[in-house]
Amino acid sequence: QEQLVESGGGLVQAGGSLRLSCGASGRTFDAFAMGWFRQAPGKERAFVAAISGSGATTYYADFVKGRFTISRDNAKNTVYLQMNSLKPEDTAVYYCASYNSYYRSVSARPAYWGQGTQVTVSS
Repeated sequence: QEQLVESGGGLVQAGGSLRLSCGASGRTFDAFAMGWFRQAPGKERAFVAAISGSGATTYYADFVKGRFTISRDNAKNTVYLQMNSLKPEDTAVYYCASYNSYYRSVSARPAYWGQGTQVTVSS
């Protein structure tokens, strides 16, 4: 069983930046890919970004490419999501997730989820 705890959400103006963090515990952190998802009101949860166990491979949804950066510090068991040039449509609850594989699997859902952190972007 893995526990994931997000932090770093908040209210920011359009064009601003936020950095989300997710601390993990309960299993070998660098053996598994990590990801970020988001869910806006009335919408389904959507993939945002993911990173392989070593951090060498990253994956992004088209709508965040060039604006968001995922990274991880395996010594701290933490994954980050740096969000720049935020837009009102980025407003959502952001969830950290852990896969049961070293690389992100498009077909398999993550095995573990955090509780989510609210990001609100004002226009």
